[in-house]
Amino acid sequence: MTKLVLLTPDQKLAEIKRLYYRTTAQTIHQDLAKALDLLKSMTGEEERERAAVYMDGLSQMRSDWSKRSQNGKLKMKKD
Repeated sequence: MTKLVLLTPDQKLAEIKRLYYRTTAQTIHQDLAKALDLLKSMTGEEERERAAVYMDGLSQMRSDWSKRSQNGKLKMKKD
């Protein structure tokens, strides 16, 4: 049985930051989905504001990489 761990707001932000710094064109869709789940689980507006810059960055990376893949320069695998 898997043990369920509840994350503190600081741990959630740290995980979003980790996803931001380690995402690749191949993992952006999964990483953004996980970051969105973490963002949704944040209860306070202040918590969400702290994560906003990383969420915006992840979204921008997805957009940039999707544009490049449409131009044939970079192939992305979507799950």
